[in-house]
Amino acid sequence: MSNDKKMISIYITGKKYLVPNGLTIMKAMEYAGYRYIRGCGCRGGFCGGCGTVYRFKDDYKLQSGLACQTVVEENMYLVQIPFFPANKTEYNLDELKPTGGTLLKLYPELARCVSCNTCTKVCPQDIEVMDYMQAALKGDITTAADISFDCIMCGLCAARCPAEIVQYNIAILCRRLYGKHMASKAEHVKKRVAEISEGKFDEELKNLMKSDNKTLRKLYSERDIEPEES
Repeated sequence: MSNDKKMISIYITGKKYLVPNGLTIMKAMEYAGYRYIRGCGCRGGFCGGCGTVYRFKDDYKLQSGLACQTVVEENMYLVQIPFFPANKTEYNLDELKPTGGTLLKLYPELARCVSCNTCTKVCPQDIEVMDYMQAALKGDITTAADISFDCIMCGLCAARCPAEIVQYNIAILCRRLYGKHMASKAEHVKKRVAEISEGKFDEELKNLMKSDNKTLRKLYSERDIEPEES
């Protein structure tokens, strides 16, 4: 690291640290000597395991983001939320009907939504959370599943919701109901699973496991994304 790299002050659970400017919160915390045991997964913005809340000095506003994506700034006061204790209803998907009544029965708190849009504002994926909540409230499971498709279940929406709703659990229920009962069946997937079970790709997988990184990258970039049916 260059010696002329600008250093900035951040505060981790109240203690001041000097870290290089331009680091993500995750890398800055590690630079400061913290070791991630929980609250760190993919490091690429996909797992939702590194939810972080922070404020800036003399600023009343509480902000949030993913530690692997959010870049540190001067006088940032931060703390992580490695686990969020949100209620999750148990259910048997085979026994459920894809209706609004099912959603309200399993998650009656859905009716408490006041359309404040706080959930949308806090979402690090820029998902229109309030929109899929309103769709769920109307029983429009298809729309709710579609809008919430990119949800990584980080829990930040639930952490900020004034009605104390667990939006992401409702969202995944909508996607499960849609996939199980409403989406068109993908017959080609059954065919592929059967081929895998029969060992059709065993030799090819063995060769891939023996390949170096350069070869794998070349194969990946040259792959046929939508091959014709054989």
